[in-house]
This record gives sequence, structure tokens and C-alpha cells, in this order.
Amino acid sequence: MTTPPEHTIRPLRPDDIESVMDIWDRANARAHPFLAPDFVGEVRQAMRDIYLPNAETYVLETGGAVVGFLSLVGHDIGGLFIDPDCHRSGHGRALVDHARALRGALTVDVFRDNAIGRPFYEGYGFVLVKQTLHAPSGQPVCTMALSDS
Repeated sequence: MTTPPEHTIRPLRPDDIESVMDIWDRANARAHPFLAPDFVGEVRQAMRDIYLPNAETYVLETGGAVVGFLSLVGHDIGGLFIDPDCHRSGHGRALVDHARALRGALTVDVFRDNAIGRPFYEGYGFVLVKQTLHAPSGQPVCTMALSDS
């Protein structure tokens, strides 16, 4: 078994925005190929202008480069995105571990058809609480929860 590379988790800084948006673009495309391009464009703009400035966001760096980020809104994971070249490297788990240390119990909404995110959260121990329809995208969303124990 290989040891994950050294990493640092720290709060988002203004000079991280371009790196974070690049990660979001590539990871979102891989995780959500079922989303309409117009919807993705709207979310991208909101990510930059609304979500990132108003969420508590942490970035994960390896070798001085940002390779992932997690945004919290209270106990909700508003977003977790890892550079696709770094998937399955333990970075997502490290960011959720960080969020869990900060908040304890966590919840997340993940698109049902997200074949990357949903299995990740299930493997971490999140359980399905409910499934609803996300009206803006027309896609089913799973609300998942992780207890603080």
C-alpha cells in the first residue's frame, strides 16, 4: 500500500479562485455528464460569485498546488471537488475528515446519477436520508447524512 502524498488543508484564499474553478470545471464535467450545459454554466457563475464567497471553503494542497476543495455551509457539505487526475488518492477522504473534525455530523446533497460522488460518500459511511427532485436541473438528488459518532 502506498502512502498518500503529504498535504495541507487550509482556508481558501482569494488567489486560489482560479485553481479552484479549474478543478471544479474538470471534476464537475466528469461527475455530472448528465447535466445540461446551460445549467452547468449558471452554476459555474454562481460558484464563483455566490457560493465560494459565502461558504466556509478549505483547499487541499500537495506540493504547493491546490488539488481539491470542500465547502461547508453549517453542517452541510456544499461541494467537494478533487482534481480528476488525483481521484482515489485519499484527498477527498482527508477533506471530509477535516470537515468532520470541525462539525461532527455532516449532510450532503449529491445527484443520484453522480457515479463518482455518491459511491464515495457511501463508502465513507454516509447513509441515504431522502431522495428528491432538484427542480433547476430536473435530476434526482440524494440527501445523505453522517452521524458524529
